[in-house]
Amino acid sequence: MYRKAAIALTFAILLLITYSIFIGTVDLRSYFIPLLQSSPLGTQSLCATGPPLKVFMYDLPRRFNVGMLNRKSKEEAPVTAREWPPWPGHSGLKKQHSVEYWMMGSVLWEGNGGDGSEVVRVSDPEAADAFFVPFFSSLSFNTHGHNMNDPETEVDHQLQIDLMKLLHESKYWNRSGGRDHVIPLTHPNAFRFLRPQVNASIQIVVDFGRYPHVMSNLSKDVVTPYVHVVDSFKNDNRSDPYESRTTLLFFQGRTFRKDEGIVRVKLAKVLAGYDDVHYERSVATGENIKSSTQRMRTSKFCLHPAGDTPSSCRLFDAIVSHCIPVIVSDEIELPFEDELDYTQFSVFFSFKEALQPGYMVNELRKMSKEKWMEMYRQLKNISHHFEFHYPPEKEDAVNMLWRQVKRKVPAVKLAVHRSQRLKIPDWWRRRK
Repeated sequence: MYRKAAIALTFAILLLITYSIFIGTVDLRSYFIPLLQSSPLGTQSLCATGPPLKVFMYDLPRRFNVGMLNRKSKEEAPVTAREWPPWPGHSGLKKQHSVEYWMMGSVLWEGNGGDGSEVVRVSDPEAADAFFVPFFSSLSFNTHGHNMNDPETEVDHQLQIDLMKLLHESKYWNRSGGRDHVIPLTHPNAFRFLRPQVNASIQIVVDFGRYPHVMSNLSKDVVTPYVHVVDSFKNDNRSDPYESRTTLLFFQGRTFRKDEGIVRVKLAKVLAGYDDVHYERSVATGENIKSSTQRMRTSKFCLHPAGDTPSSCRLFDAIVSHCIPVIVSDEIELPFEDELDYTQFSVFFSFKEALQPGYMVNELRKMSKEKWMEMYRQLKNISHHFEFHYPPEKEDAVNMLWRQVKRKVPAVKLAVHRSQRLKIPDWWRRRK
């Protein structure tokens, strides 16, 4: 009897599965096909992205943005796509903080919203998911004054005052308290005079090294890569890249830094005396950038120690040079980390590990050629995500950033809608 019952139960289960497949409620492909179709990271679209983010961009006078690229021009009318200027070819280190320029260009570009685009400009603010504030805050700091005490920094201060006046007059800024406004702030001193007034906004930052969590944090803000300053290694097609890269570990840059950047001085001592380690103190002149470009291309690993803040441009210089990054920065946050697994193409050491004499070099030497080649291939596959283009290209850095912004929008809308209906001070914040 039990045997007949078991056979009947088995038959019923098989009948149910067959029926479910027929009507489409069970898709066996979702269980088995991923195992058959696995592919290297970066060779296909990272995520299904859905429709582009609808963005309203404020029409600001040019003194707030591209007017800083040509200070001789007195034109004040908002720039259009047809008048969009190229980024200057010899801008030095200003380029690393130029994310604001590339994001503004992507919204202006008349082809946005098409295939591969993560953003589309809307003229009706009521239709917008988010609002973009095209103020070049980093370029303003870098342009107006050579140091923090230079009298010309008052120009930067006044621009911030004028901008906040405009925003406070905006119905849409006031409606959300600025929560749904996107503001690039990549230089650690960007917007330094009035930074607390944009705390609630979605800030585009390179790290959180200078700010308390109430001002800038992962829950509301977006981490961006620096714009790399070395040339991309586009013709990297050597037959044996491992053997052709004869330097084990490369670093070239400033060694005297503030805060956690003190690790650079200590690393200079720890890494001294190795024939296959190049650790050089230098400043970022045009010639030094050229020499760094060549040396990164002939090195297996490129060192990224913390600087004045946890991140620096050299990490992204290493990525586009296809030199495996070695990251020594305990508090670094990395761009696009919800989509990219950095351990597949980077090596991480804590400060404590890196400062043990011989430890880091020995660990790098122990990596097999096969393992290095695997990481190198992954690095080449994902490096396009760290390129900035105008017009923007599918899954380049700009589109990746807008995709990150899009993921912040639901939480922003929740906060805005709650604030609009609360009749008392937010009780949740008082909760212990």
